Amino acid sequence: MKKNGSGDTWKSSCFNRVLRGLAFLSLFALPSGAKSLEVGSDAPPFELLGSDGKVHKLSDYKGRKEIVLAWFPKAFTPGWTNELVALRDSAELLKNFDAEIFMVSLDDPQKNKEFSEALGSAHVLLSDPEKEVAATYGVIGFGGLYARRWTYYIDREGVGRDIDKNVDTQTAGQDIAARLESLGFYKRN
Repeated sequence: MKKNGSGDTWKSSCFNRVLRGLAFLSLFALPSGAKSLEVGSDAPPFELLGSDGKVHKLSDYKGRKEIVLAWFPKAFTPGWTNELVALRDSAELLKNFDAEIFMVSLDDPQKNKEFSEALGSAHVLLSDPEKEVAATYGVIGFGGLYARRWTYYIDREGVGRDIDKNVDTQTAGQDIAARLESLGFYKRN
């Protein structure tokens, strides 16, 4: 690239690179008007098909059980494989709590079912291929193609009690159990 005496070509090139970089980064932003669930506010309702073939609704658990919604980017990816294995391996620890623990992605129900079966997971994976629930929870990222790896803790009254936006895929099961304990969520008798 040639540069004239004033450096205009070089400046123009740098400016264009910055603009392209900002345009790329905007792909990872929340959709316009999207807002994440805030701690202390009512959790948005959901009605999603699970890998168990059943429809799961927040209203079915209200007043009865706490809910954990562990959003993940995509089935059969290395990070989510590690996370699901960590949850599977912590199943006995997690059974101590009277909470429904769901993993949720934008994948279709069949893909989540295959993924769950491939890894021998007892946890139900929920599917939100239309991205409607993901939008209400503010987890849509990566250009709208994937969900962010965030975990929501919802109490029996349907109120968001905590959000983990820094999930460690290697220790996810232990971390969820520790968070349930620290939040004082009910234990099974």
